[in-house]
Amino acid sequence: MTEHVNTGFERGTDGPKVILAGVDGSESSLRAAAYAAGLARRQNALLALVYVQPVLAAGVSLGAPVADTTEEIAQGLVAEIRESAERLKGIYEVRWEFHTFRGDPYAGLVSAAEELTADAVVVGASEQAGHRIVGSVAVRLVKAGRWPVTVVP
Repeated sequence: MTEHVNTGFERGTDGPKVILAGVDGSESSLRAAAYAAGLARRQNALLALVYVQPVLAAGVSLGAPVADTTEEIAQGLVAEIRESAERLKGIYEVRWEFHTFRGDPYAGLVSAAEELTADAVVVGASEQAGHRIVGSVAVRLVKAGRWPVTVVP
């Protein structure tokens, strides 16, 4: 008789253990966070709220004042997301963590999902008109085919 030994992480076997929600302060991302919180509560999973802080391209020379302003905006957004997360926590009584990653939204969410061993990813639909034609972060995550992805309008 062979004994089964758990040799590592296996996604989706007993329902999700970690549900990742990408948040950026947009209305659709906050709706995605609320939806993910409900999923996490029902599945008794950990809700990982992830904000990907944009990094200015190396070739862009903007000078210190613009870079400082960008950082201030990012910090303000992080504070707003933390505040929203606190409200969600009270409503849903769900275990949650807040993480920030740096980079472009797609690469940041992929890194976060890998590092946090996410079972599912929840994102808001893009609110930018061009993304509906060219492809959004959500579409790229779905095409990657590595996690179940839920796109919340």
